[in-house]
Amino acid sequence: MEALRTFFAQTWVRRISFFLLVVVLLYSLRHMLNLLLLLFLVTFVMGRLQGFITKQLNRLFPVSPTVVVIILYALLVAGLVTGISNYVPKLIRQVSDVINSITLFLATPNDNQVIQWLIDALHKGDVKYEDYLGNVIDYLAKLGKWLEIILFVIFLSFFYLLQRKKTIAFTEKFRTSKISWLYKEFEYFGRKFTSSFGKVIEVQLLIALFNTVLTMIGLWIMGFPYLFALTIMVFLLSLIPVAGVVISFIPIGIIGFQIGGITLVIWTVVMILAIHALETYFLNPRLYAHKTKIPMFYTFMVLIFSQHYLGIWGLIIGIPIFMFFLDLFEVEQSDAKI
Repeated sequence: MEALRTFFAQTWVRRISFFLLVVVLLYSLRHMLNLLLLLFLVTFVMGRLQGFITKQLNRLFPVSPTVVVIILYALLVAGLVTGISNYVPKLIRQVSDVINSITLFLATPNDNQVIQWLIDALHKGDVKYEDYLGNVIDYLAKLGKWLEIILFVIFLSFFYLLQRKKTIAFTEKFRTSKISWLYKEFEYFGRKFTSSFGKVIEVQLLIALFNTVLTMIGLWIMGFPYLFALTIMVFLLSLIPVAGVVISFIPIGIIGFQIGGITLVIWTVVMILAIHALETYFLNPRLYAHKTKIPMFYTFMVLIFSQHYLGIWGLIIGIPIFMFFLDLFEVEQSDAKI
């Protein structure tokens, strides 16, 4: 009995046990994965935004963090209401038009051998492009359920940030309780998770915003239709490292070919490559606190496995989860030359 107690008193045993407990818990809550991930993302992003705005305003005049939180969430709710009432019908209509346009393109034989090869390639493979179109339609059909989740997430994250100090102070009481070991492991993993997963997600959001703004300006100049639907699509796909650029180009390229032929497709490729170069050589080095370059092989392997086990969410959070494990296992992440 004493040997068993000594064994479980070791730090690495406790941490492995806690980690396995969390995995089992998350698996049992897998049907709530959308809510849990959105709750973390919204709370983390709004918390960072609140901290940044409060710090900047305090340089000019004293301001309460509570006031900043209330204003931020009031703007968020107002934007959500405006978007639902004015833009959701437009978004659904444009997405339907885009899907119909792509479906028609895939169903129509083409005299151009390169284009026909692309069409055949999209029809083949384990995961066909039509599968993703079907997923988009499914998600649009579940807008009511998503709205319920989003409102619940906003409600929970608002009250957490509004009473963050009280919540943290109450949680600290578990440090001296009979489950203090559980609290210490939760604190350890929580700090690691926030410092790695959270920061990588934050960077992905900023890069996605950068890509979306520049891409939409380029598409607008070139006369592309469906700009509102393409804006949402490009932003969401920009959250997927590397592969998102390729996936987003397929519908953009198809629409470009339909309205301007191969010439417009080439100009679109040039634009996307220029934006990607700006992101790689200008934006990334300034957003990352230290250069973290995952080899392309690892990136695609992580995306493949995360998509298999987590679906569409896996494409977005796969790399952040991988970065969390690198940090957890203390793997050297600097860009050292080998």
